[in-house]
Amino acid sequence: MLLFYVRHGDPIYNPDSLTPLGHLQADAVAKRLARYGIDEIYASSSNRARLTAKPTCDILGKEATILDWCNEGHAWLQLTEMDSGGNREWCFAKQKYIEAFCSNEVKALGENWHTHPAFEGTTLGEGIERIKRETYAFLKELGFEYDETKGMYKSSKQGNKRIALFAHQGFGLAFLSAVSLIPYPSFSTRFDMTHTGVTVINFPEKDGYVMPKILTLANDSHIYNEGLPTKYNGSIYF
Repeated sequence: MLLFYVRHGDPIYNPDSLTPLGHLQADAVAKRLARYGIDEIYASSSNRARLTAKPTCDILGKEATILDWCNEGHAWLQLTEMDSGGNREWCFAKQKYIEAFCSNEVKALGENWHTHPAFEGTTLGEGIERIKRETYAFLKELGFEYDETKGMYKSSKQGNKRIALFAHQGFGLAFLSAVSLIPYPSFSTRFDMTHTGVTVINFPEKDGYVMPKILTLANDSHIYNEGLPTKYNGSIYF
């Protein structure tokens, strides 16, 4: 199986929608995904994710299955913290948590990282565990059941389906952390994704078990192909 994780296009957060550039990005990624085909399409219940998925659905003649647990609004309430000015910010973007995530003490705790005193009083652990549970349930439906004793997925179905999920950045870092079995502190501080960036994860099976491999992360070649600005999240050209 190949899992294509696609972040939404350039957004308008309030009201929840896409900018004109975001719609062009959605059209571009649709052409890319249609080239080799997608068997099943899923999308967050947010409007910006559904709008990004729509051109792909239209080209392929498929309906998107809506997954509310992927909506970034839920992650926003659990994986953010209020600053002194009353503004919320993702914890992975706050310096004090970046330092904690990178500390040897937190690394040594592995999957129990959220029990460290640095995260006391936060909902980080609760939020990440929720997304992990939902992610494992989603993958189980697709034929890959997480085996905690082996730290791998047990494959229960044969096939080479291509699955696309249109969702978000903040939620996506937690989701991809769960899928790849890389602890959230390590994943969220070292990886990011741009608007309509395509992350492709392969699920190669051997002896009935799978260790997912990320083939590309937040790839924006479809943006370049359509002659659209390749400015990473509207801020960096490279």
